[in-house]
Amino acid sequence: MSRLLPLFPLQLVVFPGTAVPLHIFEERYREMVGEAEAAGTEFGIVLAKDEGILSIGCAVSVEAVLHRYPDGRFDVMTRGQRRFTIMSLDREKAYLRGEVEYFEDDDWTPVTPELRSRAMKAFEQMSEAAAPDPEHPLLSFQLAQAVDDLGFKAAFQRIRSESKRLQHFVEFMDSYIPIQQYAAKMKRAAPMNGSGHKPASL
Repeated sequence: MSRLLPLFPLQLVVFPGTAVPLHIFEERYREMVGEAEAAGTEFGIVLAKDEGILSIGCAVSVEAVLHRYPDGRFDVMTRGQRRFTIMSLDREKAYLRGEVEYFEDDDWTPVTPELRSRAMKAFEQMSEAAAPDPEHPLLSFQLAQAVDDLGFKAAFQRIRSESKRLQHFVEFMDSYIPIQQYAAKMKRAAPMNGSGHKPASL
């Protein structure tokens, strides 16, 4: 019988290789994450939506406990390890567990230098964060982690080809970047107009 993977539903999508800080405060998840940290085992992060959790997630391991609070809460740094599909759910404990099937990429088409360059250029337009190594074997996940759109990330997590993920990232950025730039422009302009949507002269 396969081991059940503890599941942590969050408004978050995690990718293999990416670092994710978490603040653990609810009792059942303090137990779950604490056990994983003590035993060196994994737990799965799955995207929580109003209608339930998605069937795809990513197992993470605890790299370090960053801070413990007097009331039992704690901050941890986790890192994505491997993606999975949930086959069935188990509700015997206070937190969800799932029988999962892990998966890797099944299309190893080489990524062209041009595609890597386009993806890196799109990332630099989108984010002020330090750019990852363009030769990273999972560059697509490193880039996509900086995107705020959870729908995009959830779909991205399912793609089983590095080349296809990078292509999808570049295509998504074509529409995402102008929206982000417009939002930033409106945010800068908003303090200049104390009348809300009315013209400043009224």
